[in-house]
Amino acid sequence: MKIPALLLLLFSITCLQAQHQLSGTVQTKSGSPVMGAIVYIEGSYDGATTDEQGNFKFKSSASGVQTLIVSFISYKTFRKEMEVAQMQDLQITLREDVTSLGAVVLSAGTFSAGDNSKLNVLKPLDVVTTAGVAGDFIAALQTLPGTQSVGEDGRLFVRGGTAEETGVYIDGLQVFQPYTASANNLPSRGRYSPFLFDGITFSTGGYSAEYGQALSSVLLLNTINEPDQTETNISLMTVGAGLGHTQKWKRSSLSFNTSYINLAPYLELIPNNEQAHFTRPFQNLGGELVFRRHFKNGIFKWYAAYEATDFEVLQPSLEDPDPLRFDLQNENFYTNMSYRGRIGKNWSFNPGISFSTNSNDIEIDAAEVKNSELSANLKLKMSKHFSNRFKLHFGAESVLRHFSEDYQDPEVRDISHEISPDLFAGFAETDMIYSKSFAVKLGLRSTYLDLQDEFYLAPRASMALKAGKNGQVSFAWGEFLQQVPVDALKYHATIEPEVATHYILNYQWTKPGYTFRAETYYKQYDQLLKYDTEDPAYNSLFSNDGNGFARGLDLFFRDNESVKNMEYWVSYSFIDSERNFKNYPEAATPQFVANHSASLVTKYWIDSWQSQLGFTFNFSSGRPYENPNTAGFLNEKTRDYHSLSFNWAYLLSRQKILYFSVSNVLGRKNVFNYEYASTPGENGLFERQAIAPAADRFFFVGFFWTISSDKNSNQLDNL
Repeated sequence: MKIPALLLLLFSITCLQAQHQLSGTVQTKSGSPVMGAIVYIEGSYDGATTDEQGNFKFKSSASGVQTLIVSFISYKTFRKEMEVAQMQDLQITLREDVTSLGAVVLSAGTFSAGDNSKLNVLKPLDVVTTAGVAGDFIAALQTLPGTQSVGEDGRLFVRGGTAEETGVYIDGLQVFQPYTASANNLPSRGRYSPFLFDGITFSTGGYSAEYGQALSSVLLLNTINEPDQTETNISLMTVGAGLGHTQKWKRSSLSFNTSYINLAPYLELIPNNEQAHFTRPFQNLGGELVFRRHFKNGIFKWYAAYEATDFEVLQPSLEDPDPLRFDLQNENFYTNMSYRGRIGKNWSFNPGISFSTNSNDIEIDAAEVKNSELSANLKLKMSKHFSNRFKLHFGAESVLRHFSEDYQDPEVRDISHEISPDLFAGFAETDMIYSKSFAVKLGLRSTYLDLQDEFYLAPRASMALKAGKNGQVSFAWGEFLQQVPVDALKYHATIEPEVATHYILNYQWTKPGYTFRAETYYKQYDQLLKYDTEDPAYNSLFSNDGNGFARGLDLFFRDNESVKNMEYWVSYSFIDSERNFKNYPEAATPQFVANHSASLVTKYWIDSWQSQLGFTFNFSSGRPYENPNTAGFLNEKTRDYHSLSFNWAYLLSRQKILYFSVSNVLGRKNVFNYEYASTPGENGLFERQAIAPAADRFFFVGFFWTISSDKNSNQLDNL
């Protein structure tokens, strides 16, 4: 009996001798102690937590080379291999996890909407639930600061830039004709339905080196990666009908959306003003589809869209007692294919190609214009994640375009044009994240323009710094260039590109339910296109002697927390801008710029009514116009613009919605601009007519029905 007791005593002594005392201190990079960090030997139960001074101490029976692990929320996990016997009096410094929630995000000049954005300003459904925009994502974006509402045009005008200065991309690939075809002084719409998109990034300046050929801004649209379920959507509207369907399989899915718009029945009930009389009412037939296929390391997408537009309109003319006849037939097809996936360790691979055809057959009284454009964008982007703190993105692209036009007029000679303004570009950009509180992005874009046979460099940089728990400050700078429009290149192919330099300072504050942004900017324009005729023509004298500037302040606040079931946002913009470009005789504020603009958007859900009510109020100060009866250039301004719009979505059942909206509820007689006769009348004065909306109000009624397996989904997100 004495021998086993002796053996047990000896075994206990051996175990005690094999245990090691581990100790040390855990602190941050600044030297502050970390309390509550977990410290342990990997693969064992031996460990402890740090005290108020960051100290830890525990015993372990492990021996030899082991891995010590230290973890704490918001910091990168610390790992160190060494002899257990040497794990004493360790000094361990934790580095912040720069990918954790609350890390700084580069946001100067950028509004994002989508689940992949850390700093959302708009949600995807905001694009289509905003009163007065009638499902047009372009009109919804015009409620954001930095944009100008140019009612007679309808396209995006950003921070003193023309509509041509905004580039549009779908899944990273260029869109060449993003707006529906229209007539002079009649607004166009965004060509693509928001039904198939779940991510939107709208940059009002200072955007990535990945994108070029846009002096002012870029709009990035990302198609849905993975639909929730198989479903069908049916739409019946006062202006047409629509049908959408999504079919989902195990690793792939197909979505399509079709619509037919015809204004004839609507105009019979509610005729337009004298601004536009449709002898053949506006018709539009369109369809889009997205096919997705998921692979082990990536996703393939194919997007395609077709649209045909047809109408004939009579517009009053100051030069002739008979109205001007404008007849348009347009066909547009756009498609792209892209793949996004991983290759090797920490590498991502993103090739893509887009192709577009666009043709117009236009009659303006006796003159006929036929033009067509074939365009393609081939692109390859690669990314390497060296660590969470350093990422490299680089790639190359080519943009191939061929434009041809024939002009026939019985009173002048026939004219034909043909031009191919191709370009090739490369870009590189680094993300350097020094901590959760400070990040820098540096980029460079190189562009070769075939017509000019020259290379151009455009450096860009941005940085962000945390400012308190919920705030951050961002700064962006960059140089941007863009070929002049085809309507000038077709007469003078070697005109140099136009140039702009952006400076942006941004403050953003966010917490759950609230977002506030304040942004000030300065843009310097150089090498702007100049010509000495009313419009670009074969006898114009072209130059790059134009210049200009735009500077201003944008404010934005969104709140969906203070009042139950209600959300709203308010935006305000001030801009001071002058340009000497096109046929301007001197520098002046352009006709499309209003010094002050503001929007208030509200949405309120009423449970007892099973309804969502929405109101949108838009304001802008008067815009300059040229009055030849007084001295000076662009010497007068229109009166201020005001518009209050309303919408009501009523759930008949969970999957059936009755929808009503009306724009400019109060019927204010807004004026966008004025046209003057080219010669004075008998009284010596030039006669004028107002450029105003074709209708003071627009009414819309629709019925929307969703058929899905869960019997719960509806189209409220798409209204």
